[in-house]
Amino acid sequence: MKREISIFFTALTYYTRIPCPGWVGYQESYLHQATRYFPLVGWIVGLVAGLLYLAGTYLFGAELGILLSMAGSILLTGALHEDGFADACDGFGGGWTKERILEIMKDSRVGTYGVVGLILILGFKFFSLQQLVSNNSIQPITPLLLFITAHALSRFVASTFIFTHTYVRLSEDSKAKPVALGVENDNLGIAAALAFIPLLALTYFAGKPLLAIVLIPLYLIKLYMGRYFTKWIGGYTGDSLGAAQQICEIIIYLTFIVLWKFT
Repeated sequence: MKREISIFFTALTYYTRIPCPGWVGYQESYLHQATRYFPLVGWIVGLVAGLLYLAGTYLFGAELGILLSMAGSILLTGALHEDGFADACDGFGGGWTKERILEIMKDSRVGTYGVVGLILILGFKFFSLQQLVSNNSIQPITPLLLFITAHALSRFVASTFIFTHTYVRLSEDSKAKPVALGVENDNLGIAAALAFIPLLALTYFAGKPLLAIVLIPLYLIKLYMGRYFTKWIGGYTGDSLGAAQQICEIIIYLTFIVLWKFT
């Protein structure tokens, strides 16, 4: 049990700005297994975002509540996934060979593609959330589950690349290398269970079982991104995972808008 708790705190510290307790010592083997708790980290980020949305909406109105929730999730994760998305936009937008794409993504500076990509992705988040929460029939529990589901599911889809594709950046200074290598396959099942629980709860409390259809577009976008990454760089990098998480989060919101409207 203590080992599992240590692995969870390792995942929490790696994927967020939440500090790890002092008694949890660093072990690379913990980081190898931390993938199983990636969706559970999404629970925490989503819960914080949802609570900030509810508090912000009560105090300032829905629009500012959404912005507060977005700012809170970004601060909590240190913009880890947004940074990966921006780097991926720059790399795949400005590079035409594997070597050049990887070189651009490694650059800490943000280029035009990255800036435009961030503006678009944040705009999609804001307006899609505005559409979802503007429904007066949504009860307070549902926004919380909405945020938790989106953050958990999107992180799960991103983590599946670790099990299905090849990690291509093997330099010693790669931050994602310990996560990408040495991961046991049973971690995928644990991550899936942690990702699907919030979705099932959302369908139950919202009274809309067809919301589970969101798994279909997520599967399709995962296939497309997998083929795209493989075509251009032969696999994935940490930035690719960040981009996948951000894109899947948007796909979840957009799919829910359609399903909420027609179910």
